[in-house]
Amino acid sequence: MARTTVGDLGEIAVVERILKAVGPLPGVPVGPGDDAAVLACADGRMVVTTDMLVEGRHFRRDWSEPADIGHKAAAENLADIAAMGAKPTALVVALAMPPDTEIAWVDGFLTGLLEEAGRAGAVLAGGDLVRADAITVGVTAFGDLGGRAPILRSGARPGDVIAICGALGSAAGGLAVLSRGFRSPRALVDAHRRPRPDYPAGVRASDAGAHALMDVSDGLLLDADRMARASGVAIDIHAEALPRDEAVVSTASAYNLDPLTWILGGGDDHALLAAFPADARLPEGFVQVGTVVAALGEGTRVLVDGREPEQISGFEHFRA
Repeated sequence: MARTTVGDLGEIAVVERILKAVGPLPGVPVGPGDDAAVLACADGRMVVTTDMLVEGRHFRRDWSEPADIGHKAAAENLADIAAMGAKPTALVVALAMPPDTEIAWVDGFLTGLLEEAGRAGAVLAGGDLVRADAITVGVTAFGDLGGRAPILRSGARPGDVIAICGALGSAAGGLAVLSRGFRSPRALVDAHRRPRPDYPAGVRASDAGAHALMDVSDGLLLDADRMARASGVAIDIHAEALPRDEAVVSTASAYNLDPLTWILGGGDDHALLAAFPADARLPEGFVQVGTVVAALGEGTRVLVDGREPEQISGFEHFRA
C-alpha cells in the first residue's frame, strides 16, 4: 500500500492540513495563516523562550512515536515558561524534514504537540515548514506573567530552602533502558518519551514567594550549579531528601548503578528547582531537598550533603 509523503502533497497542502487541525483560536487575534501571528498580552509583558530538537540527538524515530516527539517538543519549551513563574499561552513551530517523510508522521507529531500544549493551556499560533536532510523541530513558546514579577535564577539567598517539584532520574532511566534495546519499565520509557511538567507549579511558586526558579532539563547538579552561580551563592543538596521513584531505584540497581547517578545527573524530566525563603510554606508539589549557603569561593557552587561532588554531572552541548 502506497504511503503518502510530504513530498507527494507539497508545502501548500501540508500547511492547509495543519491549519485545519489547529482550527480557530479563541483569544488569539491573528493565528496561523498570515505572515505572523498576533497574541493578546494583557500583562503588557511577554515571556519568550525557544528550543530545538534534532533527530538523532534529541529523539530517534525507532524509539519514539511521532506523537511522543510532538509532546516532548511542546513540553520542554512550555516548562521554561513555567520556570519564569508564568502561564504558557502559545507556541510557534518551525519544522524541517525530508520530502519522503510520511504525512502520517506529521499528523502524529501535530497531535502530540497540540495535546501537550492544551494540557498547559497554550495554543499553536503559527510556524514554518522547510526541506532538510533530517527532521529538526524548533519551538518558540510564549507566556503571560499575569502581573507577577518574573522569577529569575539569580534570586537565591543564603538561608533559603531549595525545593523540587517533579520527578528526578526517570527520563535518564528511560534513556538507559532504550539504549539497551528494552522497552520496560514502561514508566521510565514514557518519562523519556513524554515528560509531563507540572505547568501551574511555576505560578504556585511565584505566589508562595519563591526567590529563584528554573527548569531542571540538564540534570539537578548542573542546573543547581547554574542557579548558584547566577545568584552568587552555594547550594547544598541533601541526598536523603531527594524524591526517589521506585522504578528508578530498582532499574538502576539492576544495571549496577547508584540511583543517584540518574537522580542527580539525569535530565529531561523538567522538574522545577526553586529557592524559597526559610519561613515560606512550600506550595503544593514542592519538596525541600536542600539549602542555600554563602558562596564558598569561585570554584565550589553546589554540594551534596555538605561535600563537593567528584564531578558536576549533567548534559552539556559541545562537551566531549
